[in-house]
Amino acid sequence: MFTKNFFKTLGPGILFASTAIGVSHLVQSTRAGAEYGFALVGFILAANLFKWPSFEFGTRYAAATGRSLIDGYQKLHPAFSVLYLLINLLSMFFVNAAVTFVAAGFLQNLLGISVAPAYYYLPTLVLFLFSFSFLALGRYSLLDSGIKVIGTFMLFTTLAAFFIALANGPEAPLVYQPLQQLITIESVPFIIALMGWMPSAIDSSTWNSLWTIERARQTGYKPSIREAVTEFNLGFWTSAALSLCFVVLGAYLLYGTGNSLPNNNVGFATGIVTLYSANLGSWTFPIIAGAGFTIMLGTCIGVLDGYARSTARVIAVIRNRPESKRAYLLWISTITLGGFSIIAFFLPSFNTLIELATTISFMIAPFIAFLNYRLVFSTHLSREQQPSRAMRILSVLGVLFLTLFCAVMIWFWNV
Repeated sequence: MFTKNFFKTLGPGILFASTAIGVSHLVQSTRAGAEYGFALVGFILAANLFKWPSFEFGTRYAAATGRSLIDGYQKLHPAFSVLYLLINLLSMFFVNAAVTFVAAGFLQNLLGISVAPAYYYLPTLVLFLFSFSFLALGRYSLLDSGIKVIGTFMLFTTLAAFFIALANGPEAPLVYQPLQQLITIESVPFIIALMGWMPSAIDSSTWNSLWTIERARQTGYKPSIREAVTEFNLGFWTSAALSLCFVVLGAYLLYGTGNSLPNNNVGFATGIVTLYSANLGSWTFPIIAGAGFTIMLGTCIGVLDGYARSTARVIAVIRNRPESKRAYLLWISTITLGGFSIIAFFLPSFNTLIELATTISFMIAPFIAFLNYRLVFSTHLSREQQPSRAMRILSVLGVLFLTLFCAVMIWFWNV
């Protein structure tokens, strides 16, 4: 019975994983391995572990109450909803721009085309319009089905590359160096950016709660807390494991070789695909190019949906009115235009756009983590519905961990 019902629940966790396995994994984790070997693995593990409770709480709260985290913020205090809306408005254009910019590079690599400088905006425009049309026409149902296909393809290609890389061994004799020999003051922004989206930005925990509710509405089946949390944990820890796979690929295939990944979206995409196909065999180039593009396309669509859905919901909650049917379309339109404008501004610098978007996400993480903790351990959930004591302790440690690294970032800015 649990297995049968589990497949009715399956969806939000896979959607989370597919949305996460984009810039944070394909770009940041690979670059971490390529530039630092295994020295940053501890930071990646810590980010996954200490962020886990905040994401799990989004699914738990929705399964227990039938409401989203956003509704819960309003119940704690109306000011929290306003602050969450401001956070969304601050980050959504940068984040959508970053993931679409990366995806455009993989699209050009897949099609084997180069775009003249005068038309350099076209690939990103095409992707923004595709993501907009996909969500405007299909909304959650098409999103759920499409992401499952994309996620499966991505999983098998990444694991194939990972195991072949392990079998072949590293290109350079040393893939591990003591942390203190590699980390300098100049490394701090990259480390903060790496953890900012590892495995995803914490404010996307509200998306989990909204997707859990939408999945129940789609299937007509309301999952138990155990079923919903198990499904989410499957997606979360798959994402966490794959982040390490990308680090290994970067470390084994690039670290210590004198080669590096280019600082532009097309060059980076070409470098990644060439790296994988050289490891798997030249015949796999179209498969790897397709996998890289579909990974990023899934992220583009998921991120656009998440920000539009959460922004529409928080505005409805603040106004204390039913959510308008046109609100979702309004926000995917607004985010599409805003994201494209950001790309036009940051076009010359690939890494700057990525690091800015991920750093913004990291700086707002402690606040969202604190709100999620307050919600789950409030009177909104009964004691039986709340997580274990161990998870409560881990959640508190997570808030402290995120706050500490934000303080480090602020200190770095003032050095």
